[in-house]
Parts: sequence; structure tokens; C-alpha cells
Amino acid sequence: MTKSLFLFDFDGVLADSLDLYADAVKRCLQRIGTPIVKTKEDYLLLFDGNFYESMAARGVDLAAFGQAAREIMPGIDYGVVKPFAGLQPVLHTLAEDHHLAVISSNGYRTIRALLARFGFDPYFSEIFGSDFHFSKKEKIDRALEKYGIPREKAFYVGDTAGDIREAKAAGVRSVAVTWGWHDRERLAAVHPDFIVDKPEDLLSVAARSNRG
Repeated sequence: MTKSLFLFDFDGVLADSLDLYADAVKRCLQRIGTPIVKTKEDYLLLFDGNFYESMAARGVDLAAFGQAAREIMPGIDYGVVKPFAGLQPVLHTLAEDHHLAVISSNGYRTIRALLARFGFDPYFSEIFGSDFHFSKKEKIDRALEKYGIPREKAFYVGDTAGDIREAKAAGVRSVAVTWGWHDRERLAAVHPDFIVDKPEDLLSVAARSNRG
């Protein structure tokens, strides 16, 4: 059996972190004089596409934003970030037969530290974060190259419309989870290959990949 590659978004799929980051990004944008995020919905709109491209399109200087983030992010309370319930046994089972990696707009060090705290780090062999590239499509391409996996055997698991769009652009199968940042209706509108409502549904997706 050829192993499939499951690429997981981090925030909104593995980590329940919406409130923390909506507030932190709002503060960063205020600091650089581009206060485009005033409400949580303003923040969520940035994820209808690629997060960084969405900000740039709204006039955000990404270099200035990055500097503000380096000043503000170390002071936020990551202790409030929790894993979504029910993931650990699913990840354990998936990792037995498939390659698992993280592709995220978050930074490598933050993701690695939280994976360790959640007890998820043994399951993920690689993290492609914002330090590597802003584009998730580029990160998906790099992951496929690294693992030598054909696109039809790769899945990107995301929780936003932007995640699904980038998975489609990369030519891999898209899996939308409804426990994250965008609701089911918003996700369905961009036509993911799969929509799952609970972590164990990912095992059904994996079973279908084995048959394929």
C-alpha cells in the first residue's frame, strides 16, 4: 500500500486558538497604523484567501506587520491554546499508515512548542510554517517533493475557505473540518473534496484513499 500524505493546517484544525490570534493580529495591525481588523469577522475574512495575500491586498505592509508580530507575539499567553478534543487517537491511527505534516501560516517554533505540549509531536514529521513561505500552495508543493507522494495521494486538512482554495491550487485533495474558524456553509461554498464534522471522520477519508 502506498502511503498517503496528510497535511494539516494548525490553527483551527489542531489548535483552538481563534480568540488569541484575532486579538494579537488586531494589536499588530494597530501598531503599524493599518487597523483593518476591528472585529472577529474582520479577522476571519482574511482567511477567505491566503492570510498574507489578503492583508497585502488591504494595504498592509507585510514587513512592518512581521516586525510588530515579533514584538507582540512573545508576550501573548499561549497557555490558553488547547487542542481540539478527539484528535489524539485519530492522529495516532493515521500516523501508523500515512505521512503527517503541518502546513500553516503560523511560525515553526510556536507550532513545534504547542505540538509538544499537546502530545502531538510524535505524529508529525515536518512543519512548513510562515518561516518557510507565506504561500500554502508553495508549502504543499514542497511537501509533495520531499515525500515523493503523487498529488492524488495527498490531502490538505484545513478549516477556512482559503485553505481549500490553496489545496485546490496545489492539485491535492481538500478536506474541510467544521470545528475550526469558518463554518460549514462558508466551507461548502468553495467545494472541498470532503467535509468532516468530527476528527474520527478523517479515518473514513483515509480509508477511501487506501481503496483509491
